[in-house]
Amino acid sequence: MTTVLKLGGSVITDKDRAETVDGEALDRAADAVARAADDLVVVHGGGSFGHHNAERYGVSTTAGTHDIGGVTEIHSAMKALNGLVLRRLHDRDVPAVPVHPLSAASRDSSGELTLPAGQVATLRAEGFVPVLHGDVVAHAGEGVTVLSGDEIVTSLARSLDADRVGLCSTVPGVLDEDGDVIDRIERFEDAAGALGGAESTDVSGGMAGKVRTLLDLPTPASVFGLDGLSAFLDGEAPGTTVD
Repeated sequence: MTTVLKLGGSVITDKDRAETVDGEALDRAADAVARAADDLVVVHGGGSFGHHNAERYGVSTTAGTHDIGGVTEIHSAMKALNGLVLRRLHDRDVPAVPVHPLSAASRDSSGELTLPAGQVATLRAEGFVPVLHGDVVAHAGEGVTVLSGDEIVTSLARSLDADRVGLCSTVPGVLDEDGDVIDRIERFEDAAGALGGAESTDVSGGMAGKVRTLLDLPTPASVFGLDGLSAFLDGEAPGTTVD
């Protein structure tokens, strides 16, 4: 059984403080991953490592840059966060290996993403846990643009024919106008009234973007908080199911 798990950047970093890890949250996430029995592919978001740098250079999933300083700073920041995630996993004997999207992914002039997954599938088959991250990628006509962790999750879920998809967020699920968790979303309109913009700097679409991308998947996905991560990895469906 293949599980694609996204650790939100807002979960494992302090998104309001540039390049700052939330050590306690990252430790909890790493503990849960270390106990997981499924064939696992991990993706993490940019948080305060990627988003602040991307915003400084005006780069988003659609607006690009040819500024080599910007490309280098955004990618280097994301590699730094990826290294910290890997270190926590290695400390728990998880055979985690990095996969950097800038070296593999691209967008054509219409923005359509190509993300080869052969290396991810082979690494997983050989007993490793691939760990990907939000990044910048080559984009025809734009230089480079942001590739969000959510886009990576949905692409890999299709390419790997994933059985389960989970997004670990800072909230216990998708919340309605009263702050209660919406149990299930089958159409964007089911939650449109409650889906506003993210409070912290986020160049990849916030919760509304997550829901839109997950609705396109053939596999139901779960959106949950850090408290629900272990339950998800144990086979449960905490938080909100997006189907």
